[in-house]
Formats: sequence, C-alpha cells, structure tokens
Amino acid sequence: MKITIIGSGYVGLTTGACFAEVGHHVLCVDNNEAKVQSLLDGQIPIYEPGLEALVRKNVSAKRLMFTSSTEEGVEHGEVLFIAVPTPPQPDGSVDLSFMEKVAREIAQFLDSYRVVVDKSTVPVKTGERVANTIRRYAKPGVEFDVVSNPEFLREGCAVADLMKPDRIVIGGNSDRALALMQKVYEPFVAPVLVTDINSAELIKHAANSFLALKISYANALSEICEAAGADVLKVVEGIGMDKRIGAHFLNAGLGYGGSCFPKDIAAFIAISEQLGVPFHLLKEVETINHRQLTRFVDLIREALWVLQEKKIAVWGLAFKPHTDDVRSSVAIGLVEKLVEEGADVTAFDPKAMEKTRQLPIGSKITLAESALEAARDAEALIIATEWPEFASIDLQQLREVMRTPLIFDGRNLIDPAAAAAYGFQYRGIGRGTSAMLEPMNSP
Repeated sequence: MKITIIGSGYVGLTTGACFAEVGHHVLCVDNNEAKVQSLLDGQIPIYEPGLEALVRKNVSAKRLMFTSSTEEGVEHGEVLFIAVPTPPQPDGSVDLSFMEKVAREIAQFLDSYRVVVDKSTVPVKTGERVANTIRRYAKPGVEFDVVSNPEFLREGCAVADLMKPDRIVIGGNSDRALALMQKVYEPFVAPVLVTDINSAELIKHAANSFLALKISYANALSEICEAAGADVLKVVEGIGMDKRIGAHFLNAGLGYGGSCFPKDIAAFIAISEQLGVPFHLLKEVETINHRQLTRFVDLIREALWVLQEKKIAVWGLAFKPHTDDVRSSVAIGLVEKLVEEGADVTAFDPKAMEKTRQLPIGSKITLAESALEAARDAEALIIATEWPEFASIDLQQLREVMRTPLIFDGRNLIDPAAAAAYGFQYRGIGRGTSAMLEPMNSP
C-alpha cells in the first residue's frame, strides 16, 4: 500500500520505518526541510534501538521516502496518518493547533477518497473535530473518512512494539475505511480491536494513566515501607505474583517522566473536567509523583546537610534507559534542584549526553565520559536512570574513585548488602532497614 505519515518525529519516523519494513511504500512528511534532508542522508535525529538500521535499509530499498510537501504527501498516500506533536498547555490541556493545521492542509489538497488517521495522542472527540475541519475546507463532494489509531510505543523498544504489537486499536464507523486499515495492518500478527472513534481515543489516555497509577501506587508503598522497616522490592514482588495485578510498572523510584506520561495524565485530568466528571484519582497520582522527587532530595539533604559546593555524581539523564530522550526527565529535574542549591554536579548517561548539552542545565554541570569518571572524587553518587550497566558496575572500582562512599539509589539498582560490603553507605527508595545500611569492612 501507499501510506503517508505527516510528522516525522518519534512516532511518525518509527511508524513509517516499520510500515516500510513490512512492504508498504511510505512517504514521511515533515515541515522542517533540514530535518528531511538529514533523514534522506541517513542521519537519525533520535536514538532508538534498531531504528537507524531500519530507516537506512528501507530508504535504500525505496520503500521509505521523505518530503517537506504536504501536497505531495496527500497525493501519495491512500491512507494519511497524522503524527504531529500535541504538546501540553499551561493548564494541562492539549495544544491541538498542529492537528488543526494539518487537517486544513490535507483538505486543501484532497481531490479523491482518503482515509485520514489520527495517530497522535489526542483528547477524545478530536477525530470529530478533524473531520469537521476537513469537511469545512475541502472541495465540495470530496470523500474521506477519519479514524483513530492510537500508538502504544515504549521508548527504548518502539521498533519491537510496532513489529510485534500486543494489540492494534482502530476506531471508526466506515466499513470502507476499516477495510483499508485492516489492509495496512495485515502484515502484523496481533489482535485487532475495532471501536468507535471516541472509544479509541480514550483507550490511549486510559492506558497510560493506569500505568502511571501503578507507578505512583508503588511509590506510595515505598514511603510506607520506609516507615515500617519493610522492603518495597519484596512487597511489590509479592503483589505482582498475583496474576490479577501483575508485576509490570510496580516499580518504586523517583517517579515517572518522559514525553508521554506527565503530558497524558495532565491531559486526561483536563479532559475529565471538561466532560464534567473530575478524575480525582489521577490528581492524587500526579501529587504522589511530584512528592517522590521532593522526598528524595530531602533524603540527600538530610545525609549531606548542606548541598552547596558538594561534588555530587549523577548517573542517568534520560527519563528511562535505552533512549536519549530527556523531555520531562525526572533525572534532569533532580539535577536542576541540586544545582539550585549550589551543588557541583558531574553527570553521565550512556546516550543522553548530547541532548542534555542542548538544555539550559547543560552549561551548569560537568558531563563526564564514563560512569566512573563522573564518580571520581564525588562526595555522593546518585543513580537517577535505571541503565543496566549501572547495576553491573564494579563496586570495588567505584569505591576507589569516590571521595566519600555514599550512594543514593533512586532506582533501587544496587544490592544494599553488596554496597555495604564494599564500604558504602546506601540509601534506596522504600528499602526499609536496608535503605540505611552502614558500611562493613571493605573486602
């Protein structure tokens, strides 16, 4: 099939590359001409495992193309996916100006039947508004259908999520449109859920909100575990063994961040209020998430007394492992708080260094070339992102390079007993008595 994807950001580029990989002829549209040229040259603006090879392979095979022309995109595709940004506004609601602009551009160039697909994460009833906008600006009598097809990509494993999805959701009420959408996804082996447009749009916000709820539930438990002298890792392990609950996302730590969860939870709260059904439970999820970082900084301050002029190492800057994305990263928020209090921060992340340099905070900290170099002469080490290589660090080497053997583990990566055995004072999240382990004699 001929498919057009308007918007070549994280979702659009990954989706386009995977569609091309299964044999579709894909044209990705982006209004940034420099970005389009870079993509044509094989330069990928984001880090996502497996994506660069996929893009280069399919560009070479001429199944994946790029352009800055929406007109060319509308002419090319039988199905037009809209994958443009939907950023948050100050009140938490979603800025849909990019969606509206693309809908008007599509209408301008529409001359025969097309299926227009909302791929971006949008508030319920956006599909109706897109359809009304196209109808208003298109030539009289031109046929089209609008469907919702939410994405469920996890940064760090987005290619796998697209190639082997756990479900495909298609919202629409036109048999003609649904037939084309099923043709799009025919190469993918996954359950297909067909709904009305409004239900499909709600599914994405509801899913992300529920996952955020599980994270905040684990973080609320971590506070109770600390007070009770229990270990949150054991508590959530026991909970997660119940098949009705499951272990996924029951992870106590610094809280959720990234480009999706904070935005989507705030948007769902705003949506519920606009519908006259305030979602009070999600407001508490937000509150717990914000409090978790504050509690962690308080823990650091309690141990170090004064943060000013203290040399502190931070491992991790991306909002999660296996990505270079620092948008709404809790790790970045933590670094900003440390710098505000006068700490001398040296940080390292396996993939997010360049993205961090581009942030205002990037010029206020030192970026090291390795985890051990970041920890050299440090008076404390903070683990802020759960990169696997941090969990497997040589604790003997770490102890030798640090000035003061103090670890604040914001992701519970390090075994407290192992840290103590190598002479570290260890502070974890919700680890009860193990969170206050004092050092033993070094081996």
